[in-house]
Amino acid sequence: MHFTQYYLECLSQASYLIGDTTTGQAVVVDPRRDVEEYLADAAAAGLTIVGVINTHFHADFVSGHLELAKATGAWIGYGRAAAADFEIRPFADGDRVSLGEVTLEIMETPGHTPESISVLVYEHADDEVAYAVLTGDALFIGDVGRPDLLASVGVTQEQLGRQLYDSIQHKLMGLPDPVRVFPAHGAGSACGKNLSTERQSTIGEQRATNYACQPMSETEFLAVVTQGQPSAPEYFLYNATLNKQQRDVRALDAQVVALSDADVVAALDEGAVLLDARSPIEFAAGHVAGAINVGAEGRLAETVGMVIAPTDRVVVMAPEGVEQQVAVRLGRIGFDGVLGYVANAQAFLIAHPDRAEPSSRLTPAQLDAALAGGVADLQVVDIRNTGELATGMVAGAGHIPLAELGRRTGELDPTRPVVLYCAGGWRSSVGASLLRHRGFGDVSDVLGGYGAINPGQVCAVTAAAAQAAREEDEAATVGTA
Repeated sequence: MHFTQYYLECLSQASYLIGDTTTGQAVVVDPRRDVEEYLADAAAAGLTIVGVINTHFHADFVSGHLELAKATGAWIGYGRAAAADFEIRPFADGDRVSLGEVTLEIMETPGHTPESISVLVYEHADDEVAYAVLTGDALFIGDVGRPDLLASVGVTQEQLGRQLYDSIQHKLMGLPDPVRVFPAHGAGSACGKNLSTERQSTIGEQRATNYACQPMSETEFLAVVTQGQPSAPEYFLYNATLNKQQRDVRALDAQVVALSDADVVAALDEGAVLLDARSPIEFAAGHVAGAINVGAEGRLAETVGMVIAPTDRVVVMAPEGVEQQVAVRLGRIGFDGVLGYVANAQAFLIAHPDRAEPSSRLTPAQLDAALAGGVADLQVVDIRNTGELATGMVAGAGHIPLAELGRRTGELDPTRPVVLYCAGGWRSSVGASLLRHRGFGDVSDVLGGYGAINPGQVCAVTAAAAQAAREEDEAATVGTA
């Protein structure tokens, strides 16, 4: 058997190539959109990709099923509850796909979405115990899929939660302990709240250590699973919809072009967004006015999906040699409006001083001074996720998670100074640049974030405040994906 896991740190996303080395037939499960690596690895192993299985309609990335189908002629499989604009091979509980000796068996595990499935992998068709189960977004290592991302119209969180309870507590926990668990996501994904950094586990380990796999009632399960979920990025609904459509297929080895200075200026003057993928420190030293900073060293794709619209035309400014990578990462979430990139960031800023400006970043001591001095009408905003507030927050600060900042900008006064902070200073640079892009004049963020702020400026979050923040996040999340 050929079994390879592919993992994208930027999206915390896992996909799989499974093949029978005797027959040469293979299937890819939950592929990303840039499919070149699957094709190259299959060819090197003497495998032919005959099918693609998506465990559900993904909301956090654009699946590469159409790209693989075009390149190989492979069929595209989903759970039988799925409905799409393209031809699909529907799978019901217990259906089997024979690749030769290697056999895949479908297990319907709805709850994250109605059409969600898991895939049992058998090295030999007559094996009593499966080698592994690919659990998609049903079961993660240390967590389970959230039932509040409503990718399907007309299905409530409670309905999905009850389905998820059965899928986890009865179906997946009904498998033997030795079965290996390979999920679709790991730590950092917004598809759950407590995902492990480990990339594989076993059913036995999850039965013993996963909070959601412990024996409990359906009511208890619903309460513990839905509590404290992070805000969903704005692009989730767009991706969930796009994955059901007969969309444009990404070209293999697609490239974006270097733009001349004149082309960059023309694009910006016509309303294009400049995505500055340099580090927050480089960005603060000097950037194009109105640019949005999402550093390439972080969770670029997911974060761009929080602060830039899928339909925006984008010019990329990135560290030298990283420009193509940035475009690929944007393409993974369906952001195909990249016009090109600035050939030399420093040269462009020097040549266009009228468009260049620095940004304000406060040290923790400067924040202390501003708070102690009672800066008139200072608006301090914590942009961490709700679950991060348990450690405390700056006294008097408001709370707007970065994923919600774009749609809640109206809660802030653009004529008053604003200071943003996150956990370490990366997200706050993103948020501050978004506010400047929206026309806010006096915006700063805090170097080192909450972890560096003077404890004397911190107050504990009360249970009532934490619950209010959770309810606000949940209300904002419902229906976004």
